[in-house]
Amino acid sequence: MPRLSRTGVDETILDAAAALFARHGFEQTSLKALADAAGLSKAGLLHHFPSKDALFGAAWEHSRELCRHVVDLVSPMPPGPARERRALELLTDYALDRPGLVSLMFRSMTAPGEDPQQGQDELLLNEMFVVDPGNEPERAVRIVGALSAMAVLTLLANQVGEKTTWRPLILATCTDALGHREA
Repeated sequence: MPRLSRTGVDETILDAAAALFARHGFEQTSLKALADAAGLSKAGLLHHFPSKDALFGAAWEHSRELCRHVVDLVSPMPPGPARERRALELLTDYALDRPGLVSLMFRSMTAPGEDPQQGQDELLLNEMFVVDPGNEPERAVRIVGALSAMAVLTLLANQVGEKTTWRPLILATCTDALGHREA
């Protein structure tokens, strides 16, 4: 079996850590739990990231980079169903490939204010879907519903090993949640 590169190992660690941070928050996630999730000893984990704070910061940054990449790709498109569909496709693909990082990205919706670096992620999601939650509460709820469904369904697809089969079903579910029924 081929060895992962340093970058590949770090990305695997970041995804495993992001999943735990998304589920339990920073304070409730222990260094031992992070090492176990990454398949490393605590010393091995600290060889890659010097502290829990550094790992948390790297996971948030990587999550934010994924989100920013999606925003950059959909920004040239006009607001509307086609842009939202493309954003959902990109996010679903990321979530199927890196479920922990995408879960951490969505944490600002599920546990607002619990982690120190959340505000920017919520703004990126608002920019991605061109929504002002204060003035468009129904749309904001639909977006949160679509992204929550995506998070849960992509985690399940990863657990059961049905990523390819589930992808179109996940996209249809998320699109329906936004109110854009598929033909």
